[in-house]
Amino acid sequence: MHSDPRRALLRSALAPLSAVVLASCGFALRSSQKFPFKSMYTGPITASPLLIELSRQVAGTGGVEVIIDQRQVERADVIFELLQEQREKVVAGRTSSGSVREFLLRTNLRFRLRTREGKELIPETLLVATTDISYNETLALSKDQEEQMLYGNMGKDLVGQIVRRMAALTSL
Repeated sequence: MHSDPRRALLRSALAPLSAVVLASCGFALRSSQKFPFKSMYTGPITASPLLIELSRQVAGTGGVEVIIDQRQVERADVIFELLQEQREKVVAGRTSSGSVREFLLRTNLRFRLRTREGKELIPETLLVATTDISYNETLALSKDQEEQMLYGNMGKDLVGQIVRRMAALTSL
Protein backbone atom coordinates (compact mmCIF):
# COMPACT_ATOMS: atom_id res chain seq x y z
CA MET A 1 0.00 0.00 0.00
CA HIS A 2 1.25 3.47 -0.93
CA SER A 3 1.66 5.89 2.01
CA ASP A 4 1.56 9.66 1.64
CA PRO A 5 4.43 11.31 3.58
CA ARG A 6 2.31 14.45 4.15
CA ARG A 7 -0.39 12.42 5.91
CA ALA A 8 2.18 10.70 8.11
CA LEU A 9 3.66 14.10 9.05
CA LEU A 10 0.18 15.49 9.75
CA ARG A 11 -0.70 12.50 11.98
CA SER A 12 2.53 12.79 13.95
CA ALA A 13 1.92 16.51 14.46
CA LEU A 14 -1.74 16.11 15.52
CA ALA A 15 -1.18 13.40 18.14
CA PRO A 16 0.64 15.66 20.65
CA LEU A 17 -1.73 18.52 19.83
CA SER A 18 -4.76 16.43 20.75
CA ALA A 19 -3.15 15.53 24.08
CA VAL A 20 -2.59 19.23 24.82
CA VAL A 21 -6.21 20.05 23.90
CA LEU A 22 -7.54 17.31 26.22
CA ALA A 23 -5.32 18.44 29.09
CA SER A 24 -6.29 22.10 28.67
CA CYS A 25 -10.03 21.37 28.82
CA GLY A 26 -9.65 19.83 32.29
CA PHE A 27 -9.90 16.20 31.21
CA ALA A 28 -8.18 13.83 33.61
CA LEU A 29 -8.53 10.15 34.32
CA ARG A 30 -10.28 9.36 37.59
CA SER A 31 -7.67 8.81 40.27
CA SER A 32 -8.02 7.40 43.75
CA GLN A 33 -9.72 9.67 46.26
CA LYS A 34 -7.81 11.63 48.89
CA PHE A 35 -9.51 12.21 52.22
CA PRO A 36 -8.66 14.75 54.95
CA PHE A 37 -8.86 11.99 57.57
CA LYS A 38 -6.83 8.85 58.28
CA SER A 39 -9.42 6.71 60.06
CA MET A 40 -13.20 6.30 59.86
CA TYR A 41 -15.61 4.46 62.14
CA THR A 42 -18.63 2.88 60.44
CA GLY A 43 -19.89 0.50 63.09
CA PRO A 44 -20.60 -3.14 62.35
CA ILE A 45 -20.85 -3.60 58.59
CA THR A 46 -22.31 -7.10 58.42
CA ALA A 47 -25.93 -5.90 58.38
CA SER A 48 -25.60 -3.60 55.39
CA PRO A 49 -24.33 -4.31 51.87
CA LEU A 50 -23.92 -0.55 51.42
CA LEU A 51 -21.64 -0.27 54.47
CA ILE A 52 -19.60 -3.19 53.18
CA GLU A 53 -19.17 -1.45 49.81
CA LEU A 54 -18.37 1.90 51.47
CA SER A 55 -15.75 0.29 53.69
CA ARG A 56 -14.24 -1.49 50.70
CA GLN A 57 -14.03 1.68 48.59
CA VAL A 58 -12.65 3.90 51.37
CA ALA A 59 -10.11 1.32 52.58
CA GLY A 60 -9.17 0.63 48.95
CA THR A 61 -7.67 4.11 48.60
CA GLY A 62 -4.87 2.97 50.90
CA GLY A 63 -4.92 6.11 53.01
CA VAL A 64 -7.81 5.44 55.40
CA GLU A 65 -8.29 2.79 58.06
CA VAL A 66 -11.91 1.69 58.45
CA ILE A 67 -12.80 0.86 62.05
CA ILE A 68 -15.83 -1.36 62.70
CA ASP A 69 -15.23 -2.29 66.36
CA GLN A 70 -17.14 0.06 68.69
CA ARG A 71 -14.48 -0.42 71.40
CA GLN A 72 -11.98 1.32 69.11
CA VAL A 73 -14.18 4.28 68.10
CA GLU A 74 -11.84 6.69 69.98
CA ARG A 75 -9.16 5.97 67.33
CA ALA A 76 -11.38 7.28 64.51
CA ASP A 77 -10.94 10.76 63.07
CA VAL A 78 -14.49 10.71 61.66
CA ILE A 79 -17.67 8.76 62.31
CA PHE A 80 -19.92 7.70 59.46
CA GLU A 81 -23.52 7.23 60.57
CA LEU A 82 -25.90 5.30 58.34
CA LEU A 83 -29.26 6.63 59.51
CA GLN A 84 -31.51 4.85 57.01
CA GLU A 85 -31.13 2.31 54.24
CA GLN A 86 -34.39 1.42 52.55
CA ARG A 87 -35.28 -0.47 49.40
CA GLU A 88 -38.68 -0.01 47.78
CA LYS A 89 -40.44 -1.77 44.94
CA VAL A 90 -43.49 0.04 43.55
CA VAL A 91 -45.78 -0.97 40.69
CA ALA A 92 -45.11 1.48 37.87
CA GLY A 93 -47.27 0.03 35.10
CA ARG A 94 -49.99 -2.51 34.44
CA THR A 95 -51.31 -4.25 31.36
CA SER A 96 -54.90 -3.75 30.18
CA SER A 97 -55.84 -6.92 32.07
CA GLY A 98 -54.41 -5.57 35.33
CA SER A 99 -51.21 -7.64 35.45
CA VAL A 100 -48.02 -5.95 36.58
CA ARG A 101 -45.90 -4.92 33.60
CA GLU A 102 -43.25 -2.72 35.22
CA PHE A 103 -41.81 -1.95 38.66
CA LEU A 104 -39.96 1.09 39.96
CA LEU A 105 -37.04 0.13 42.21
CA ARG A 106 -35.83 2.74 44.66
CA THR A 107 -33.02 2.81 47.22
CA ASN A 108 -33.08 5.54 49.87
CA LEU A 109 -29.95 6.20 51.88
CA ARG A 110 -29.73 8.74 54.71
CA PHE A 111 -26.35 9.38 56.34
CA ARG A 112 -24.10 11.94 57.96
CA LEU A 113 -20.40 12.29 58.67
CA ARG A 114 -19.04 13.94 61.79
CA THR A 115 -15.85 14.17 63.78
CA ARG A 116 -15.48 12.24 67.02
CA GLU A 117 -16.04 15.54 68.87
CA GLY A 118 -19.39 16.04 67.11
CA LYS A 119 -18.49 18.61 64.43
CA GLU A 120 -20.71 17.93 61.43
CA LEU A 121 -18.67 17.51 58.24
CA ILE A 122 -21.51 16.30 56.01
CA PRO A 123 -24.93 17.11 57.46
CA GLU A 124 -27.76 14.60 57.36
CA THR A 125 -28.16 13.84 53.65
CA LEU A 126 -30.71 11.79 51.74
CA LEU A 127 -29.56 10.12 48.54
CA VAL A 128 -32.05 8.35 46.29
CA ALA A 129 -31.42 6.04 43.34
CA THR A 130 -34.24 4.76 41.15
CA THR A 131 -34.58 2.49 38.15
CA ASP A 132 -37.34 0.74 36.24
CA ILE A 133 -37.59 -2.99 35.64
CA SER A 134 -40.01 -4.71 33.32
CA TYR A 135 -41.86 -7.71 34.70
CA ASN A 136 -43.17 -10.93 33.19
CA GLU A 137 -44.43 -13.61 35.56
CA THR A 138 -43.22 -16.39 33.26
CA LEU A 139 -39.68 -15.09 33.86
CA ALA A 140 -40.10 -14.50 37.61
CA LEU A 141 -36.86 -16.20 38.70
CA SER A 142 -34.64 -14.34 36.24
CA LYS A 143 -36.45 -11.06 37.00
CA ASP A 144 -35.73 -11.58 40.71
CA GLN A 145 -32.03 -12.02 39.90
CA GLU A 146 -32.12 -8.91 37.69
CA GLU A 147 -33.79 -6.98 40.50
CA GLN A 148 -31.04 -7.95 42.97
CA MET A 149 -28.39 -6.95 40.43
CA LEU A 150 -30.09 -3.56 39.88
CA TYR A 151 -30.28 -2.95 43.65
CA GLY A 152 -26.57 -3.77 43.87
CA ASN A 153 -25.74 -1.34 41.07
CA MET A 154 -27.81 1.41 42.68
CA GLY A 155 -26.01 0.79 45.98
CA LYS A 156 -22.61 1.09 44.32
CA ASP A 157 -23.70 4.34 42.69
CA LEU A 158 -24.87 5.76 46.04
CA VAL A 159 -21.64 4.70 47.74
CA GLY A 160 -19.69 6.40 44.94
CA GLN A 161 -21.61 9.61 45.64
CA ILE A 162 -20.78 9.37 49.34
CA VAL A 163 -17.08 8.76 48.64
CA ARG A 164 -16.94 11.78 46.31
CA ARG A 165 -18.61 13.95 48.97
CA MET A 166 -16.09 12.78 51.57
CA ALA A 167 -13.19 13.42 49.18
CA ALA A 168 -14.49 16.96 48.57
CA LEU A 169 -13.96 17.83 52.26
CA THR A 170 -10.99 20.13 52.63
CA SER A 171 -10.37 19.77 56.35
CA LEU A 172 -11.75 18.42 59.59
